[in-house]
Amino acid sequence: MQIAVLIKEVPDTATRIQVKPDGSGIVTDGIKWVMNPYDEFALEEALQIRDREGGEVVLVSFGPSRVDDVLRQGLAMGADRAVRVSDDGLSGLDHLAVARILAEALRREPWDLIWCGKQAVDDDAAQTGPLVAVNLGLPQAMVVLECRVDAAGRRLHVRRELEGAEEAVELPMPAVLGAQRGLNTPRYPTLPNIMKAKRKPLEVIAAADLGLDADMLTGMCRVQVEQYIAPPGRPEGRILTGDPAEAARELVRLLHTEAHII
Repeated sequence: MQIAVLIKEVPDTATRIQVKPDGSGIVTDGIKWVMNPYDEFALEEALQIRDREGGEVVLVSFGPSRVDDVLRQGLAMGADRAVRVSDDGLSGLDHLAVARILAEALRREPWDLIWCGKQAVDDDAAQTGPLVAVNLGLPQAMVVLECRVDAAGRRLHVRRELEGAEEAVELPMPAVLGAQRGLNTPRYPTLPNIMKAKRKPLEVIAAADLGLDADMLTGMCRVQVEQYIAPPGRPEGRILTGDPAEAARELVRLLHTEAHII
């Protein structure tokens, strides 16, 4: 089976994010970049399917050169090769444009299955995977908790999470699936595999190689970020002292008049 896994690089969730003084973006100096956690679940599932059915797992990403470190991590986990579309000359693209780039990169090869994370933890948009499926004209299922592959029948049997429920879905192959936490437990790269990953193919291509140019991609964007604003600082806590009964009444009053939670 030929399986593609869409990979996004995101700031480590433990990293303290700072907004630039002019509000044009975040300060990237000193940020630790990691693979989007939901993409790790997607990659692990792809590797398990490949190990059972045979074939190849290919990582596909879009971004600057630092993304190569994250792709090498995926190769160390067991992926066979990687493709990165460079973002040189491309900035401020929304999810619609990024999905078009990834879809065109995927069109270069035939796939039996395309995995992605259900969302990225930096913007929580949960749009890129479904939009890639739309661009490719493929069926999709997001928030996947379980996947059974009928390779002979070219069918996928998926259990996915809904709001307060679960749904069983059957899809034809190829299809796009979005991994949810709980689908599996991602493996850790071993030292020998980390060394092997350095020799695995990592192809870097430009959007122009896919027949896309900056003006076209910018023109198709439907979302534009005007300004980044840091959330307000948390106010200092207040300690109520004195008679416990009076303190309790004051607490209730504050929760009602100031915190507005009761």
